[in-house]
Formats: sequence, C-alpha cells, structure tokens
Amino acid sequence: MSDIAITFAVLAGLVVLFVWGRFPVEVVAIGGTLVLWATGVLTIEQVVGGFGDPTVIFIATLFIVSEGLDSTGVTAWAGQQLLGQAGDSRARLLVLMMLLVAGLTAIISVNGSVAALLPVVVVLATRTGRPASLLLIPLVYAAFGGSLLALTGSPVNVLMSNAMVDAGGAPFGYFEFALVGVPLLLGTIVIVVALGDRLLPVRAPLTFSPDLSRHARTLARQYGLDADASSAAVLDRESGVVEVLIPPRSPFIGERAFPGMVTDRGDLVVKAISRKGEPVGERGVDLAVGDALLLQGPWTALDERARDPGLLVVDPPQAVRRQAVPLGPGAGRAVAIAVGMVILLVTGVVPAVVAGLLAAGALLVFGVLTMERTYRAITWTTVVLVGALLPLSIAMTQTGAADLVADALVQVVGPLGPYALLAGLFVVAAIFGQLISNTATALVMIPIALAAATDLGVDVRPVLMSLTVACATSLLTPVATPVNLMIMGPAGYRFGDYWKLGLVVMALYFLVAVFLVPVFWPFGAAS
Repeated sequence: MSDIAITFAVLAGLVVLFVWGRFPVEVVAIGGTLVLWATGVLTIEQVVGGFGDPTVIFIATLFIVSEGLDSTGVTAWAGQQLLGQAGDSRARLLVLMMLLVAGLTAIISVNGSVAALLPVVVVLATRTGRPASLLLIPLVYAAFGGSLLALTGSPVNVLMSNAMVDAGGAPFGYFEFALVGVPLLLGTIVIVVALGDRLLPVRAPLTFSPDLSRHARTLARQYGLDADASSAAVLDRESGVVEVLIPPRSPFIGERAFPGMVTDRGDLVVKAISRKGEPVGERGVDLAVGDALLLQGPWTALDERARDPGLLVVDPPQAVRRQAVPLGPGAGRAVAIAVGMVILLVTGVVPAVVAGLLAAGALLVFGVLTMERTYRAITWTTVVLVGALLPLSIAMTQTGAADLVADALVQVVGPLGPYALLAGLFVVAAIFGQLISNTATALVMIPIALAAATDLGVDVRPVLMSLTVACATSLLTPVATPVNLMIMGPAGYRFGDYWKLGLVVMALYFLVAVFLVPVFWPFGAAS
C-alpha cells in the first residue's frame, strides 16, 4: 500500500470517526498520527512535532488572555452595557448584540465570546419578552463574522497566516482579515434583521440561565436580611457570597453553626442559615441534610469553598460575580495586557507566539490569573486537535496526496479559471465544516489549496484567504462547532433549526470568498 493510499485512508478514517462521535476527537486525531508513524509515512519526530509548533502555543495563549478578560468581568460589563442600550427596538437589540459579540470575538475567539455573552443574552430575552431562539443563532453567526476581523479571532486565522509563511510569502496582517470580515459581519446583520424572524423558530428553552444581576437583594429577601444594608455590603469587587446546601453524607452534618460565625479556615463568615425555607435565629442549629448556608468572604476563598465535596453550591461564585459585580479586581490590568498584546501583533515587533506568551505571563505576574485557573482556561481539545492534525498536513504534502487532490480539482475547475477554483475549494471546505471542526477542516484543506494554487499558477494569498472564509461557515448543523451546541439547550433548538437562516448566510460567505477576496488580493502570478 503506497504512502498516498495510507494517507487518504487515515484521512477518511478520521472524518468518519469525527462524524460518528463515539470517541473523543483528541484520541481520534492522535490515533491517526500514530497510524502514519506505524506505517512509516512519517517519522516519530514529525508525529510529535506538532505539539511544539508555535501555532499551537499561540492558540493556547489566546485562551488564557480570553480567560483574563472574562474572569475579571470585562465581558460581563460589556454585556450589561448592551442591556442598558438595547431598549425595546428589535432591530437595535440585534444590531448592538451582534456588533458586541463580533468585537469580543476578534480578541478572544468565538467560543470565549459566545460563552461569556450567552447568559446575558438569555436574561435579555427574558426581560424583553422575546424567545431566546430568535437571538442565539444570530449571536453565534455574528461571532463567526467577528472571527474574521482580526488574527486572534480564530485558530484558523493563525493557521492560514502561518501557511502563507510556509509558502514563502508574508504573513497576513493582524487586521488584514477585516477586509472580508467587515462585509461578512455587516451582511450577516442585515440578513438577520430582515429575515431572522421568518427563518428562525420560536422554541421553548430546555435549560435556563439565571439572572444574577440582582442576586444580593434576592438572597437578602430569602434569608430575612436587611436588603438595603446587605446589597452593598455582601457583593462588591473584593468579596461576595455563595449559597451552599448540606448534602447527604456531608462531613458537616451535626456541626453547630450560627449566623456570624467564622468558618474553620478563618476566611469566610456564615452570613445566614435557612432550614426548610425559614431563616434560623441567632442561636443557630446543628446542621442537617438540606440546610442552606449563606457564606460571605473574598471571591477567591468562595471559589475554593465551592469546590468542597461536602457542600452543594447553588450558584457558582464566579457566575454571581460576573453578572452582579462586573469589572472586578484585575479588570484594568487584563484590558491593558490584552491591548498590549494586540499592539505587539499589529506592529509585528515580535513573533505572534512571543506576544501571546508575554501576555499570558503578564496575567500571571500581575495577579490577574492564578496558575490553576490558567491551566483550566485552555481548551485542551483545540490545542491537542491542532497539534495532532498538523502531522496529517505534513503527510498530505510529503506523500503527494495534496497534489493528487489538487490536480483533480484543477482538472475539473481549471478550464473555468481561478474563480472556479475558489468556488470548488469553498464547497469542499464548507461540506467538511458541517461535519468536523473548522480547525480540522483548515488543516486538511491547506495543503490542497496550496497545491491547487501552484498548479493553476495563481498567487496563494487569495486562495488561502478564500479558504479562511470557507472554514468559518459552520452554519448548518449543531455539531459543526462547539458554540452551535452551546446554544441548543438555552434556546430549545432542534437539529434542523440551523440550516434555514444558515443557507442564506452561507450564500453571503460564498459571494465574499469567491468574488470579493480577489478584489483585495488579486490572483496575479504564483508566489
């Protein structure tokens, strides 16, 4: 069996297993690269080399910067500004919401921005009396448009920029993606405002995101506290509250507790106790199963206590703080560090991976994030997936598999010119993108696109930028990307609810990828 045949077999197997979803994508991707090593297609150095690639490290640092902005309440503050400005106008609400998520995505990626704004938008839908199902797909589609506003908007952008360097050209500029990103975003907003209510379903949500913006007053009322006095004292930038329950077999059962006591570690105060919905008096009680306690103290101590297996947390402290007390401690430092990273990326003073590492390190040095939270911030699925699939791209190029596919594609569309090539690449990438992640799609398609551009004798720059647009079209199914799945429960979506509006938006992406890209990046001669 030839190396080309083995490479195609591994690629086909990966796609089938990704779509099947029976095994974790990380295991599937690593397994594929091990097959390439076991069959002699790649050396062991090539197989493991992807995990040390600067692209992988840079992507990991972007997750850390995203967590810095999110954990300090910067994204929650931005969401609350949306709540204040939206008013009763449907069009105004959609435009502001989509511009906000797009702007955040350009800095912190699609997953981070949608995760940060999802509870805010659900609360907004409840307050304005609109179904969340009419808002959440537009939220995600705007995030896809925002991913094409800057280099940091998506791991795909980073991969394409590095592919330009590998092809012997200059990397894409930090804001160069915006030449297609801005038309895509504005076009998507117009489509959603004009057609959204017709093409989106009205569904009942399967899950609910609580409105915690008035959490202090809610707790004060429930526990019989003075609402006016407790609202300011219980929740602020430095300290807050967590409501916990005593579960069965808890080690705290039988312990004496009373309002005002300090916990055994000395970092939290028992603000109030409730049993069967009734506040307990000053004398306290011996704790029993089902008792509820209100603990007050520094947010860091609350986070630690919330992980105690002997307690059940009602609302996680971080969720409370991000909604009720936006712009918490470290927010200014997080914003300054993120801005500094963007300046380094725009000016190109240092390589992108160095800018990312400096930003991630600064968040730790200046106390915005702890080491533990830094590790938790990284979406390891994406990091492992990129690191494991980079060797597949090497195999596609090294064995000639990419050339073979590119030759076939050029034979079919070549006589019709370079525009037909872009159209063909778009269709193939868009199909893959509904089944596997856009990152995996990019890694599979990049060597094919480069080879096809060379065969047709055109500059690789418009081909790669067109492919970047195509890889952002995860619009038609809930399994196409994590954020599509993320919004299913809160909106009550079904599998078939995405494609109606998605096809219209995809048509816009096709027009931009095939006809607008060559306007800014002419085909010219092969680089």
